[in-house]
Amino acid sequence: MSHQFHRRDVLKAGAAAFAAGSLGLSSTAFAADPYADAVLVDGEAPAIAGGSFTIVVLPDTQNYSEKFPQNFVAQTKWIAENKAARNIACVLHLGDITNRNSPAEWENAVRAMSLLDDAELPYVMVPGNHDYSEGGVCKDRTTRLNDYFPLAERKFGGKEVFGAYDKEPERAENTYRLFSAGGRDFLAIGLEFGPRRDVVRWANEIAAAHPDRQAILLTHAYMYYDDTRYDWKKYGTKQNWNPHSYAVAKATGDDVLDGEELWNELVAKHENFVLTLNGHVLQDGLGRITTPTPAGRDVHQNLVNFQMRPQGGDGWLRLLEFKPDGTTVDVVDYSPTRNQHNTSAQNRFTLKLAKPKA
Repeated sequence: MSHQFHRRDVLKAGAAAFAAGSLGLSSTAFAADPYADAVLVDGEAPAIAGGSFTIVVLPDTQNYSEKFPQNFVAQTKWIAENKAARNIACVLHLGDITNRNSPAEWENAVRAMSLLDDAELPYVMVPGNHDYSEGGVCKDRTTRLNDYFPLAERKFGGKEVFGAYDKEPERAENTYRLFSAGGRDFLAIGLEFGPRRDVVRWANEIAAAHPDRQAILLTHAYMYYDDTRYDWKKYGTKQNWNPHSYAVAKATGDDVLDGEELWNELVAKHENFVLTLNGHVLQDGLGRITTPTPAGRDVHQNLVNFQMRPQGGDGWLRLLEFKPDGTTVDVVDYSPTRNQHNTSAQNRFTLKLAKPKA
C-alpha cells in the first residue's frame, strides 16, 4: 500500500520550476519559510526504549562538503557521542557525499566520516550522481570516492564482515556489511547511483547468501517525492532526476537501473528485504511507500533528503529506533545543529517490519 499525503498536490504544482536544473547543481526547493510544514520541537529526540537500538540515516551531504563542512562534522560528532546512549548499531549514508567531486570536498567528507571510524561505528556509504565525473556532472563512472575512502585502508567504522562487488573488490561504490544488534542479524547492501546490471546480479547473490538476515538496500536514487518508485518505462521525464536521464546512461548503453527495476530485479526476489533507503530527490525530499513482495512480505521504502534546507541541510539526520519486539521501528528526524526534532507526519512515524522467519 502507498501512504499518500495531501501536501503532495502542492508540491506537484511547483515541480516544473525545478526540472530545468535537474541535472546540474542542487536547487533550493523551499520558498520563504523552509519549515512551513514542519512541527519542530526543541531538544533531542526522545530517548530510546530499553532494549532498542538505532540505525542512523545520513542523507545527502553534498552542500556540507562544498560549503558547510562544520555541519557535516556536527552530524558525525553527535552520532559518535551518542553511540552508547542510543545504542547505535550502524550509519547509512545515502550518497551525494560531495557536490562537485572535488578534492576539497572529499577532504571535508573524510574529516567528518573519520569521527565514525574513531568511534568504531560501522557505516555504509554509496556514491550519488554528484560524486561522479569532473564537476559532479555524472557523465561517466569516474569518481574520487576510492582515492579518499580506499577499502584497503579504511575500517568503515567497524570490524564486522564487509565486502565489495566481486568484479571490483578494491572499490567502494558497491559494498555490503553484516552487523548485529538487539539479538537480530542484518545485511546492508549499498549500491552505486543507477546500478549496473551486473552489480545487481552480484547484489542478488549477496542477498541470497544471507536469507536469515534482515536486508536493507541503500542506493542514491530509488523512489520519488510523490511516493512512487522511479520508473523510466512508465513515467520517463515526468519524474525528474531518474538515473536513465543522465549522461552516464547514454555513455554506458543505458546500463543503469532505476527504482522500479531494482524492485523487480532485486528486492522483490528475496524474502529478507525489509527496508530501502534513498536520497537524491528535491521538492520536499521526503516520501515512503510499503509494497508486498510476491510472497506477501511488506517492504518499506523511504526517501529522505534535506539538502534544500538552509545551511546545506540544517544538519538533519534520520534516526531509526528498532524496538525490542522485533517488528516496530520508530522514525524521527533530528538536527544536532538546531537541537530540534521534527514531529510532522513525514518526519515522525512508525513502521512495522515483517517478522523474521522462524
